[in-house]
Amino acid sequence: MCLILFAVDMHQDHRLILCANRDEFYDRPTAPLGWWEDHPMVLAGRDLKGGGTWMGITRSGRVAGITNFRDPARLNPGAPTRGELVSDFLCKDESARSYLERIHSTSGKYNGFNLVLGDTTGFYYYSNYQNKITTLSPGVYGLSNGLIDCDWPKVQKGKDRLSALINTGVLDDASLFSLLKDREKPLDHQLPDTGVGTAWERILSPLFIESSGYGTRSSSVIRMDFQGQVYVAERTFDNREPHWQARASDTRVYQF
Repeated sequence: MCLILFAVDMHQDHRLILCANRDEFYDRPTAPLGWWEDHPMVLAGRDLKGGGTWMGITRSGRVAGITNFRDPARLNPGAPTRGELVSDFLCKDESARSYLERIHSTSGKYNGFNLVLGDTTGFYYYSNYQNKITTLSPGVYGLSNGLIDCDWPKVQKGKDRLSALINTGVLDDASLFSLLKDREKPLDHQLPDTGVGTAWERILSPLFIESSGYGTRSSSVIRMDFQGQVYVAERTFDNREPHWQARASDTRVYQF
């Protein structure tokens, strides 16, 4: 997952509003959003190469999402998959804060990551580049491949647009998925320098990424109200069609 925009306690009807894009190589095998046969309480997609997931939610309202922290100079090809941090949390009953306190001492074995967790006790953020657990107060947040609420154009633009939708009360799928499909690229002088070179910084700069071998594979929307009702939708994409258009069969919706 490479872009997570979410609001905690910022709408009178919703405890959580989240929309996110998963960016990945197109040849990485993936199972789409669905209930897991081996853990029937977990609703998530699945990375069929690493075995974990990038985002998911459970029937009890435990939610988790992860993004990579982009730092190619410190990349360890032999590190364990970061997706297991999400799947392990979703498959257990441990509280979000307790889970983060437990993984804190071993988080250095993973390549850089940002982890957002939530349960009935609250919502939390942790990055192994900061090594501290942050309790998220009410607000609108943006997370890409830097630290949370960094000044990258895609993060700031995504937060502004999500805030505007919340203020107008327009939180339907059409509006949230439209936000996630934004392909506008910022000017070169606005790009971050994460060590991948200007050409790749341009490719990775919009909210929705497209290139010949790498891009936005799926977009997700989660809405959770204060009574525990949950709505989850996922649209999947690949480069088999012009402009990465999703077909009707590529949209999955769950309510519980």
